[in-house]
Amino acid sequence: MRAWKVSVAALLHTGTSAHVRWGGGFVVGFVLPSAETDMCVPDSSSGWLGSIVYLGMMVGAFFWGGMADKVGRRQCLLICMSVNGFFAFLSSFVQSYGFFLLCRTIAGFGIGGAVPIVFSYFAEVLSREKRGEHLSWLCMFWMIGEIYASAMAWAIIPHYGWSFSMGSAYQFHSWRVFVVVCALPCICSVVALTFMPESPRFYLEVGKHDEAWMILKQIHDTNMRARGQPEKVFTVNRIKTPKQIDEFVEMHTESSNAVSKVIFRVKTELYGIWLTLLKCFIYPVKDNTVKLAIVWFTLSFGYYGLSVWFPDVIKHLQADEYASKVQLHNNELTEDFTFNFTLENQIHTNGVFINDRFVNMKFKSVTFINTTFQNCYFEDVTSVGCFFRNCTFIDAFFYNTDIDDSKLINTKVTNCSFHHNKTGCQMTFDDDYSAYWVYFVNFLGTLAVLPGNIVSALLMDKIGRLSMLGFSMVLSGISCFFLWFGTSEAMMIGMLCLYNGLSISAWNSLDVVTVELYPTDRRGTGFGFCNALCKFAAVLGNLIFGSLVSITKAIPILLASSVLVGGGLVGLRLPDTRSNVLM
Repeated sequence: MRAWKVSVAALLHTGTSAHVRWGGGFVVGFVLPSAETDMCVPDSSSGWLGSIVYLGMMVGAFFWGGMADKVGRRQCLLICMSVNGFFAFLSSFVQSYGFFLLCRTIAGFGIGGAVPIVFSYFAEVLSREKRGEHLSWLCMFWMIGEIYASAMAWAIIPHYGWSFSMGSAYQFHSWRVFVVVCALPCICSVVALTFMPESPRFYLEVGKHDEAWMILKQIHDTNMRARGQPEKVFTVNRIKTPKQIDEFVEMHTESSNAVSKVIFRVKTELYGIWLTLLKCFIYPVKDNTVKLAIVWFTLSFGYYGLSVWFPDVIKHLQADEYASKVQLHNNELTEDFTFNFTLENQIHTNGVFINDRFVNMKFKSVTFINTTFQNCYFEDVTSVGCFFRNCTFIDAFFYNTDIDDSKLINTKVTNCSFHHNKTGCQMTFDDDYSAYWVYFVNFLGTLAVLPGNIVSALLMDKIGRLSMLGFSMVLSGISCFFLWFGTSEAMMIGMLCLYNGLSISAWNSLDVVTVELYPTDRRGTGFGFCNALCKFAAVLGNLIFGSLVSITKAIPILLASSVLVGGGLVGLRLPDTRSNVLM
């Protein structure tokens, strides 16, 4: 089945994986600082974007996974990918932060269903002997998607050349271009999916034998031609007898209006999904569902929690180093001087500026305290992280600047005039090394999973899913203790690469085990439930680990280690599915 496998994997995950990275928080992390600055989001509302996308994915995973068991894998995958692509594309153009959150939530709802469906879809056309290996190769497209996102962020976001504006009311900065670029593979996948058939195993489950036979024959003929044996004839030895499917009958359709019909249909589908979920908690899959839920939760909590903690710790190290280089100016007197260059990382205290000109220049991380500005002229001034505290402005003139009340803290302004002030929040990446550095670190962290991906794919069917799952999680937990020695950026980046490389085998084997443990009639629902739990754990991990960044190292390290080791030990108690035929 080689030719069929390659076409399915390339087609489904070229678009899916790139956008799972956006909905999963990594691509969101790339645009989050720029988006919140561009839309003037206050500190009290910052961080909502990352959490709300996870919540959308959590609901989407459960809903679309359940729907895939009722109406088919291909149709649901087409719909959820279309929803994601459309609203991801739309979100790049909206200017309001509220509408942006809404678009990203709906996009997350769409892409949340892609993960459980795509694994179920692909697994159901694979032979038992190579199923684990090829599902692992499918997982590699997760890495390709993140490399694509990291590279695009690195190439696009820090550059003003990608931006344009229509007055001060509509700004289309480079981060919006990045969002559009990340939506393109998803749109391509939607087009390609229209040429793909439904899962033959799903057709057999619902009693559509003729349709299943035609698809299986197509797979057989394609593979035989690839092997140079086109004369071989497709034959079927036995066929699965479909189970009786309970159907809901809509009553009084003649008298019902369109709205009530839609509401009734939605309630019916949700009730059907709920009934299918309940089947996941009855014999013989009840114990497996509970164990899978524990493993999914612990792995996601530790992984996503540390994925937030790592970059925040690096940022704190950078901030400490930056603060150590601050220039202090006390009791200075400056008269008749023209500032036409950038002032950066400075603190001016008890200073006096008389008849000075600030023209075509920038303030970057500059604070003025108890400083007087008399007869000063400000023109074409941009300020980032600049504040005037307890200062005095006398007879000053401001033209085309962004100095406003938010930067004048307890400051007295006397006989001053402001003309053509810049509106909105100013963004700048000029000479900003840290912006490039963040994307480069993410790129390195993603590239570090390549060896683990290759090893897991080659050994998945040899040493078994459970051994790989358990030992990968245990080793990931043990590796957390090396974080004690992370006292520099280079050491933290090394720890990040080590952790990512060890944990990827756990993710791959967990995907394979989850697909193989559920029968066809509840595979999407079971996987969707586990994936929804994964997103809930991710939100919880982000909140808990994010709050501990500046407090202590001990709690995050011990917490991550304990949940990963505990989850790995539970994973070792799952049944081995290597030799199982999909039910």
